Amino acid sequence: MQLYNKLSAKERSELIDKAGKSRLTLSFYQYAKILNPQDFRDQLFIVWNQLDVLGRIYVASEGINGQLSLPADRFNEFKKNLDTIDFLKGIRLNIAVEQDNKSFLKLKVKVRDKIVADGLNDDTFDVRNKGIHVGAQKFNDLIEDEKTVLVDMRNHYESEIGHFKNAVTPDVDTFRESLDVIEEDLKNYKEDKNLVMYCTGGIRCEKASAYFKHKGFKNVYQLEGGIIEYTRQVNELNLENKFIGKNFVFDERRAEKISDAIIAQCHQCGAPFDVHTNCANDACHLLFIQCDACKEEMHNCCSSNCKYIHALPYEVQKELRKGQGNSNDIFKKGRANHLTFKKDLRNIFDVLQKKSI
Repeated sequence: MQLYNKLSAKERSELIDKAGKSRLTLSFYQYAKILNPQDFRDQLFIVWNQLDVLGRIYVASEGINGQLSLPADRFNEFKKNLDTIDFLKGIRLNIAVEQDNKSFLKLKVKVRDKIVADGLNDDTFDVRNKGIHVGAQKFNDLIEDEKTVLVDMRNHYESEIGHFKNAVTPDVDTFRESLDVIEEDLKNYKEDKNLVMYCTGGIRCEKASAYFKHKGFKNVYQLEGGIIEYTRQVNELNLENKFIGKNFVFDERRAEKISDAIIAQCHQCGAPFDVHTNCANDACHLLFIQCDACKEEMHNCCSSNCKYIHALPYEVQKELRKGQGNSNDIFKKGRANHLTFKKDLRNIFDVLQKKSI
């Protein structure tokens, strides 16, 4: 019985081409009590592997977080399978704004301590006491209210290429880091402001809204379904789109275009650009923004040193990497010191002062 992926990304890519079928990229999450995450994980893998599902799915005792793709003509089969699971019956599926047959090239279903690494002790507050969920129209109204503080719950490299109008974008590398930063910088606004939050698909706000209510924030709201569902509603209902730029996604697509605006810049030359790439040097793989001109000049590398190493014979590169771990730069997501136009460090308080809230 197969319980793990056995094909390489290259082999899977070739199979997708050969199949010639359109695939759907989608995501969903649900907090629920799962008594045996490992057994649940194995059962999911068996069924979803047969349905040709590819993606990254996290299972924990607190629930499930899935980002995946599957053949469009098998969507109904997939939905029927979800409906056989009590806590997933009728769940909202966030269909990607832009589709790509190769958004995922492997099926990975992993058991984790949590479905999102939030660093919180859930026993210290009521995780069910969440903020008020709002749709696109109500969200648009709220963020124009002078009593609202709109906070992007994503990391700096996500908000760098796209965010909502007037949003505070915490300069953080991880979700868990953002919680304390937001709570500290907004401590004077707990009583008299609307705390409105958003993220990619809604999952980060689910836990964050309960946490901030526990911390004393009185008026807490969250965008239902995140940026993905917001975009669907804006298009379907012909609403004003208040998102500027692209929505960062954690798959091979890297991003979805929500508006035509380009708000980021190449980290190497400063030209307007908003497409992330990974450094081609296998010993680096730093995620950063690189325009087409720099990509050609630097051979898809983030530095001259990486360019030199990448040009060496593969066996020489392997020998150089032997016994070496990845540089810590890989965790900085575009903030390595050698990137001239990396994002400037800012904090929420500075932004709020400028906005005179």
